[in-house]
Amino acid sequence: MKKLITLCAAVLLLGSAHAKDTAPAKAVKVYYKAIYNGQEQKGPFTEVIISNNEVLIKGQKPAQEQIKEVPDEATYIDYNGKRIIRVANLYTGEQIYTARSFEGLPKFEPTGATEKILGYTCKKYKASVFSNTIEIFIADNTELKGTPQPGLYVDGLVLKIVRNGNAITVADRIEILKKKDAPTAIIPATLGTEVTDKKYSAMVAGSFVKTVEVFRDEQICFKDGIKNPENSNLLDHTYRYAGGTLIIRKVKLPKVPADANVFAEVSQRSNGDAYDRTGSIFIIPQDKKQSFLDGIQKGINTIPVYTDKHGVKFQGVVATEEYSPIIELVRFFTPFGVGHFNTFRQVEGTVWQDSAHYKQDITELLPKLDGEVWIGAFIGNYDAGGHKLSLRLKYHLNEKEKKPETASKVWIYPLFATINVMEMGGQNYGRMFDKDTLSVRFNAPKGVKNVTLRYITTGHGGWGNGDEFVMKQNEIFLNGQSLYRFTPWRTDCGTHRSFNPASGNFWNGLSSSDLSRSGWCPGTLTNPVFIPVGNLKEGTNEISVYIPLGPNEGTSSSSWCISGILIGEME
Repeated sequence: MKKLITLCAAVLLLGSAHAKDTAPAKAVKVYYKAIYNGQEQKGPFTEVIISNNEVLIKGQKPAQEQIKEVPDEATYIDYNGKRIIRVANLYTGEQIYTARSFEGLPKFEPTGATEKILGYTCKKYKASVFSNTIEIFIADNTELKGTPQPGLYVDGLVLKIVRNGNAITVADRIEILKKKDAPTAIIPATLGTEVTDKKYSAMVAGSFVKTVEVFRDEQICFKDGIKNPENSNLLDHTYRYAGGTLIIRKVKLPKVPADANVFAEVSQRSNGDAYDRTGSIFIIPQDKKQSFLDGIQKGINTIPVYTDKHGVKFQGVVATEEYSPIIELVRFFTPFGVGHFNTFRQVEGTVWQDSAHYKQDITELLPKLDGEVWIGAFIGNYDAGGHKLSLRLKYHLNEKEKKPETASKVWIYPLFATINVMEMGGQNYGRMFDKDTLSVRFNAPKGVKNVTLRYITTGHGGWGNGDEFVMKQNEIFLNGQSLYRFTPWRTDCGTHRSFNPASGNFWNGLSSSDLSRSGWCPGTLTNPVFIPVGNLKEGTNEISVYIPLGPNEGTSSSSWCISGILIGEME
């Protein structure tokens, strides 16, 4: 009954076809609800306060407690100044705002249709906005102006907005504010620091992003005489090994909810090296008696070796009961000399990029990206200038409300990694596939289920007849049974020509960087393949990889860089 009385009073004060001379209310509050695909959405709802030619648009606070990172935001419409103002109070204590004029808002055309909303006659208007069909319904015969979405339309009192026919924002009730509750001025006198609209959006979204800058413009090159501090366990210090082609750093990574997303962002440019090179970003697990860190700091031959059927030894490439190999986050490949050689060669119709950028979702490895972690970066090269590399990890929060923390139930087990990141420190190339398989035995815990193998593979070497340029099937075996087989092959390498200024330009118009390759292209990253394993039996299991490695050609030989990580759920 109270809601009905409030609604009737609002209609009278807003004005109607039967009371055109009724003065508009000084201050009203309009509550809007959301309906999607016919289903009314649960709050928070939008509140719009209108008073003295100013409007405040603000979402109601949810019943649940919000996390500290959520900005306190408000949007104002200043009809006197003909501008829309957005204000945010960030959890850092900073207050920012941005303002834009009414000019440039979408143009809506009348359709001639009307609709009754809360007992009030509304005229329907329509427009196409960024390929979305938008319909708005504006209350007739009232001097009040306001809208829940000012980026669309600001003239008149908007009581309903329909996007693409299925997303509806509609007024649920109108409340007339008593004189004592009505604000004398809606827009605050102090708004904070003014920023551009673009900067404002970035800072608000950035509240939900935790960024860790691991490496910043670090040189990865080959040179003699590299010295590291005597203290080999410093936090936030870059150490250089393998002649400077491998850098590692111990960093403190943030604790985030299990439903967060994490991305690795890598930037790279040549600092003198003209060739396409293998690059890898990885973490060094410390969960067993020995780790790859021992091989880095004490010498590559101090860690367990894998011996193939020819008796050749490969250092630190497979897991044992007392040793974990590296966990590869990102496999990338440098272009041919991007940045450094851009002025050396010019090609008609092509603008060389200044650097190469790689961004990869690594959320599946989130449980390993928490607390103090050793992170490494490798680019294989023998150049004194080498490359410059930067790495950021970005954690994106996905929930605004606080939730009870639950223990992680993810099982992550690194199986193998044949990327010879210590190549310049004596680590062997991945040539163990010569008429052989790479096999790893491991123990599966009780109750592990829905296991997936995260597998990265790229073929290398041998010039024209080598595995870099020849299709080779990879086959995975679980406990002696074929699990998965496929041929990694990239045919899109020519797409990335603008990253390869120093690539060989052939007499027939082709470039070396155009040629198809075994799972990679110069200037790109290689995506993991996620292979379903299912439920593992408790205890000892074995995974094997077979690749028909190509034969040596004089001093040239083929090799494969593969990495494999098991990811499963624990009961």
